[in-house]
Amino acid sequence: MVKVIYLLLCVLGFVLPYSQFAPFILEHGLDIKLFFEQLFANKISVFFGMDVIVSSLVLWTFVFSEGTRLKMPNLWIYIACNLLVGVSLGLPLFLLMRERQLEQQAETLG
Repeated sequence: MVKVIYLLLCVLGFVLPYSQFAPFILEHGLDIKLFFEQLFANKISVFFGMDVIVSSLVLWTFVFSEGTRLKMPNLWIYIACNLLVGVSLGLPLFLLMRERQLEQQAETLG
């Protein structure tokens, strides 16, 4: 059941952010300067921006430490998902694949 929840969170974690990012790209193109101006436009947006940056660093640390411990392959994929979408995709995808890895290891030890 938890794997289904992680999968649904992956879908939401992709669709919800891109429902806002895609219109920005269509309207302004890949205007990095404008992107960061709007991201840090006021105190509350700075709050959310900083939260996402710190959460991303936590995710990267967790992915590399836990992924290495469990001998999970292709850890770069979760970092790429984090950079291209956000923690909202990178974290549930890693947790989904971690759950699968734990199940496989339990079957092997069986």
